Amino acid sequence: MEAWLDDLFWTYQNLVVSLGINGLLALSMYVVLAAGQLSLGQAAFMGLGAYSSVLMTLAWGWPFWLVLPASCVAPVAFALAVGGPTLRLSGVYLAIATIGMGEVLRAIYLNVDALGGALGLSGIPEQASPLLIYAVLAAALAVLWLVGRSGLGRAMEAMREDATAAEATGVDVRRMRLGVLVASAVLAGLAGALSAHATDFIGPNDYGFEPAVTILSFALLGGVGSPFGPVLGASVLTLLPEVFRDFANLRLVFNGIVIVLAVLFLPRGLLAWRMPRRAA
Repeated sequence: MEAWLDDLFWTYQNLVVSLGINGLLALSMYVVLAAGQLSLGQAAFMGLGAYSSVLMTLAWGWPFWLVLPASCVAPVAFALAVGGPTLRLSGVYLAIATIGMGEVLRAIYLNVDALGGALGLSGIPEQASPLLIYAVLAAALAVLWLVGRSGLGRAMEAMREDATAAEATGVDVRRMRLGVLVASAVLAGLAGALSAHATDFIGPNDYGFEPAVTILSFALLGGVGSPFGPVLGASVLTLLPEVFRDFANLRLVFNGIVIVLAVLFLPRGLLAWRMPRRAA
């Protein structure tokens, strides 16, 4: 009886943590989609945040309050490094390029012994409580809500609708694209660090093609009219495998079906409502 209760506790604690982490990842996808960019590099940014935070903890002995903000440095640096060449692309070409970027990083994790190789890294101190995870998620939601109602949010919407027209009205499209990629990297890097320090293990396959598609499905299902849509989509797709546990191994197939159905029948997502704009 005691063992059963212990298993139940850990199951639901992991589910609560997953809901918060996936919410952050959904917001990292929302940022780029809200600006009209189909980037699938969020899993790569998450991996950089996770691995760098673990190395700072295990190898350097840094305290977690310092590790968490520092975990954004590697994802941001990588976003700045690859942003120049990749953001010249758009649509499916940008998606393919960013997926390739993630696969290169995954190959490095697999083949570098200091990063645990195929076995990953374990024994990570569990310092990220659910309360901290949801505090970060709430802060991110609040910031994105305010940005969405600002002039910057209107510029992002204009760029999403027509980048050429937006540039003609004075929007610096190139700088905006790089800015949203960096913002996406920060959110995904934080998600990676929090996840690593909540589950005590990370492995290369946590940051490959399948997670990238899953993160995209969060935003497509929920909708990108407001930051709450992708979080709703992440919650639905996180909870459904728990409801249908016998089919949990078909998660990628299910997410692919969700993407197709969302595009065909829910082009604006489950939460089709758009954020109100402030008067100019």
